[in-house]
Amino acid sequence: MPGEWAVRSPAAIGTTAAVIAVTDATTAVARQVHELRAARGWSFEELAGRSGVSKGMLVQIEGARTNPSIGTLCRVADAFGVSIARLLEPAEEHSVRISASAAAPILWRGDRGGTARLLNGLGEPDLVELWEWRLEPGEAHASPDHPRGTREILHVLAGTAAVTVDGVDHHVRAGETIEFHADREHGYRAAGAEPVRLVMVVVTPSGEWDRRTRSRGPRPS
Repeated sequence: MPGEWAVRSPAAIGTTAAVIAVTDATTAVARQVHELRAARGWSFEELAGRSGVSKGMLVQIEGARTNPSIGTLCRVADAFGVSIARLLEPAEEHSVRISASAAAPILWRGDRGGTARLLNGLGEPDLVELWEWRLEPGEAHASPDHPRGTREILHVLAGTAAVTVDGVDHHVRAGETIEFHADREHGYRAAGAEPVRLVMVVVTPSGEWDRRTRSRGPRPS
């Protein structure tokens, strides 16, 4: 899925706190990718082959020298068999955690002000992610296929979303919910003159996904 993390400078967001949050997220991703790769004994070349992300980009990610796109995060997470939320986890763990939506990382920003926030995620038994999306009129987001067996559920809170699955548009209005297989090309766009706000749940079967063979293997215990 294409897109950039939301910030590059304070002017891009307007608050110092938001910049600090993205710096923390970049650091968390660097640590998690390094630890997950080391635990598997994978070289950068092996991870690059499994994920389809270049070795150079992976080196940049582990060095906390880049804000990877949402598409890159998806591919890396799929290769490890974890959720994107796992890559963003801080070092400390809590048995209970309450988080504000404003503190959730913005992993996609549209050219007209739309955003996608990863509100939370779970890694067991399957991978589950909870997202909040906002699409301004005229904005769209195209997504490649996810690992086999992935499903998405979208509930539209405001506006009308056009959800495209396998080239077919499905118009989903406020108060309606759509569920579909997301292991094929799909996308979302604001279908009318009103902004669209929706929540999305993504569920992916557990296991490491190898894009070279399009096969899933078990995660290390």
